Amino acid sequence: MTAALVEKKDARTPGTSRGNSAPPPSSHRRTKRERAFDDVPRWQIYLPLGIYLLFTLIPFYWMFLFAVRPAGSTSLVPWPMTGAHFSKVWNERSFAVFFQNSMLVGVATLIATTLVALAGGYALARFNFKIKGAFMLALLCSQFIPGALMLVPLFEIFKNLQMINSLGSVVIAETVFQLPLSIILISGFIKNVPISLEEAAWVDGCSRFKAFRTVVLPLLRPGLIAVGSFAFVHSWNHFLFALMFLSEQDKQTIPVGLNTLIGADSVDLGALAAGGVIAAVPVVIVFAFIQKWLITGFSAGAVKG
Repeated sequence: MTAALVEKKDARTPGTSRGNSAPPPSSHRRTKRERAFDDVPRWQIYLPLGIYLLFTLIPFYWMFLFAVRPAGSTSLVPWPMTGAHFSKVWNERSFAVFFQNSMLVGVATLIATTLVALAGGYALARFNFKIKGAFMLALLCSQFIPGALMLVPLFEIFKNLQMINSLGSVVIAETVFQLPLSIILISGFIKNVPISLEEAAWVDGCSRFKAFRTVVLPLLRPGLIAVGSFAFVHSWNHFLFALMFLSEQDKQTIPVGLNTLIGADSVDLGALAAGGVIAAVPVVIVFAFIQKWLITGFSAGAVKG
């Protein structure tokens, strides 16, 4: 009698036994996509990537070629190599000062943007207030405003504050224009951290700030690196604010210094290319070291919390 009941139950619920359990439909779809990807010939993947890589690297190779080959040479191979162009721009064209100023602006913008965006992102992620939706909309809409439209009001503000010809004016301007996107990104990263972790810390006696510092902040490292790296690179490469707010040569940054190498009647291509290499090397080094955390940060920000 018991065996008959068991057979009848198994007949009503087919596929429930361990041996005959069917995988979920999502598993079938994932396996189908993986098989479709495996069936694609490898040359159809590598050929477009190779063409894209070729078009990306040719301008950098051309810049490096002009920077290291002697003046007047037309060789397509960087040999014999010379460092005369680097010596000229570093010593005679004050690129050592430009490099130092750009580094100060980049690091200060990175720190200021990260700290303010961290506070604003936490407020948006953890608190509810009446104008939260309107505030988020304002942050998004601010991304459509070109920086050139704000040059005149910013110049008047910094003039009244006696900050013209000061690197602080460039740092403030860069930070203000980096904050909206940074706050939105940091808010997304914080939303992916379960609030139950903070609540457990509160129960253990931690204050809100201590719980955030000890529990949430270590989990935000990839997101903070992603936001900070973009703030640094943008301020390092930005030309407009430094051109408008800095008129003294000893306060100018590398983008403005590169512009001084372009004369009205002629252009020193070797010096200009050497300056471009000097400007590109720090950015390449930064992304080479933070690549792993950068990809992790973007993946964390893309997942819905």
